[in-house]
Amino acid sequence: MTTITRNLKMLVAVWFGLGLGLPSAALAEPHELTVTMSNMSYGKLPADAKVGDTIIWVNADTVEHSVTAKDGSFDLRLLPGKRGRTVLKKAGNVAVYCVMHPTMRGTLKVGS
Repeated sequence: MTTITRNLKMLVAVWFGLGLGLPSAALAEPHELTVTMSNMSYGKLPADAKVGDTIIWVNADTVEHSVTAKDGSFDLRLLPGKRGRTVLKKAGNVAVYCVMHPTMRGTLKVGS
């Protein structure tokens, strides 16, 4: 066994011995979550969204909608029957609304 291999094994043993485990980013892979807009409202917004996940927005209505983040992080315009994607880049609450329909609004809760 080389010195490098021995040192690496010792470092790993100390790391896990301290209970540090694997970084959470190494454990969780990004997911695709879907939100469907219909009846002039956003469908149920995901409760388990994480940074790196992709939200697929589907417009099932007969009119154009937008998914616009109040913080300016994204702004999708979707014609009827179309879909768009948003990759979540930061943790926190992201308020969203439809530019064309002020009653369409919600909050995405994004974990780290």
